[in-house]
Amino acid sequence: MSDQSDLLPGTLDLLILQTIARDPNHGWAIAQRIQQVSGDLLKVQQGSLYPALHRLEHQGWIKSEWGRSEQKRRAKFYSLTGAGRKQLKTETSKWERLSAGVNLVVAAQ
Repeated sequence: MSDQSDLLPGTLDLLILQTIARDPNHGWAIAQRIQQVSGDLLKVQQGSLYPALHRLEHQGWIKSEWGRSEQKRRAKFYSLTGAGRKQLKTETSKWERLSAGVNLVVAAQ
């Protein structure tokens, strides 16, 4: 990948689902958590994050409700639905297969 923030198609969905599986959170905090956990290797831009959140909500994998952020600002908080938990398992399985295949090619001499 040419840039630290480049993600394979579908990867952002997996990252979002995994991030809110533990703690429902608002968009900015989701992006910050992904960046923090990845050791600053993955930086999700707002222009990618919010369309993905809307898409996941439209698919029924996440739901949102308004609340207050740590700074007492009004923010939309996202959490997984039952369908989202199933999709997270599916996406994780697909990622594991893909990354194993890439590792095999990279390790081949």
